[in-house]
Amino acid sequence: MVEIEGQFAQHGLLDAATHRSLLDAYGGLESEARQVADHWRHWQDLRRQLEDARQKLEQARRDEDFLRHALDELETLDPQPGEDARLGEQRQFLMNAERLLEALNGAAAELEGDGSSGAERALANAQRQLEKVADKAEGRLDKVLAALERAAAEVADAEAELSSVTADLDLEPKRLEEIETRFFALKDMARKHGCEPDELPALREDFASRLAGIDGGNEKLAELDRQAREAAKHYHDSAAGLMERRMQVAEKLSEAVNRELPPLRLEKARFVCQVTQQPEASWGAQGMERIQFEVATNPGAKPGPLNKIASGGELARFLLALKVVLAEASTVETLIFDEVDSGVGGATANAIGERLARLAVSRQLLVITHSPQVAARGRHHWRVVKEDDDSSVLTRVDRLEDESRREEVARMLSGAEITQEARAAAQRLMRSHERRDQERRGPKPGRGRARAGAAGRRDRPS
Repeated sequence: MVEIEGQFAQHGLLDAATHRSLLDAYGGLESEARQVADHWRHWQDLRRQLEDARQKLEQARRDEDFLRHALDELETLDPQPGEDARLGEQRQFLMNAERLLEALNGAAAELEGDGSSGAERALANAQRQLEKVADKAEGRLDKVLAALERAAAEVADAEAELSSVTADLDLEPKRLEEIETRFFALKDMARKHGCEPDELPALREDFASRLAGIDGGNEKLAELDRQAREAAKHYHDSAAGLMERRMQVAEKLSEAVNRELPPLRLEKARFVCQVTQQPEASWGAQGMERIQFEVATNPGAKPGPLNKIASGGELARFLLALKVVLAEASTVETLIFDEVDSGVGGATANAIGERLARLAVSRQLLVITHSPQVAARGRHHWRVVKEDDDSSVLTRVDRLEDESRREEVARMLSGAEITQEARAAAQRLMRSHERRDQERRGPKPGRGRARAGAAGRRDRPS
């Protein structure tokens, strides 16, 4: 939202991380940059898939002998879903066969009886006795006869079921041994693989799938490798094209900034937007190159980073020149310039003020200045005053209106004593700048146009 530019600023244009995006914005390369980033992400995603598939295949190959042996064992055992529970139930049933047979035989004996006894025979006899007199009972025996008939049928079913269960126990004396052998074979296999018996069928499918992956792994790797190489080519082509465009834009940016330097008393200085291709290990979503704004302040000197080469006063003027050129590329709406005119005066200060006024057409500016040439261009003025007594120091900010604005500019022109000549010079200076600014802005200011502010600074003598 707000960017501060001054002799001691360490952010904004001094941060090399911002130079790439500023260059792209200046040259209208944002769309190409996004495309390069998309190609990079796609390439890296395929590289990760390829590496993951390669590691899995290598691990599977290391385990191939184990997998084939384990799968053979499982194929031979052929475990079925739910088999463990069914075998457990049958085992419990057969383990109690002796007691069950004793109870079954006793129940059958009671139902069948001996000689003339037996439940079924007794029910039949009772039914015959009642049927002889049923026609004389006027229907009162109908329900009794029906119940006896049902009872006889149920007894017959019970005898048949008893015979069936008894046959199961009598006809398969070796069944318990077979079931226990199968039951414990499943338990042992599950223990060997660290799972539950019911999980053995799924484990067999997993082993078969992994072996199939080994058999078809080379084809999968070849396809992923083809896709990764194709994605790498797309990235390289788009990134190389973007780098070439960035180099062209960087040259134009350097020329534009260098045209701004002579009026700012930096006629021997040189600005370079350095675009340097990097080794593949340093490539990334932003491209294949490093971008950095560099300056050289002396003829023949090698350019270096802004904040390491330029002195405090030079740095502020370099930043101003950059801001003027990059004004339309920056998204920051409010700029604060802290003593950007330090150590200069006359025509240089006037050039600084003129460039600040140009920036103020599209940005909101707050300028802290000692220069009357700069202050005269401001449309709003505040004076910063420091006062002290025996116990404390107070800094006060006074808003200047109308005549007080002219008085402050006059004071900046003449010093402690304000003369009529200074007042007249201040008046001419302010009117001249106001007229020029009005001509630059035009009769109808556009939407969102910000206003520049400037403040004269005065410290009370110590």
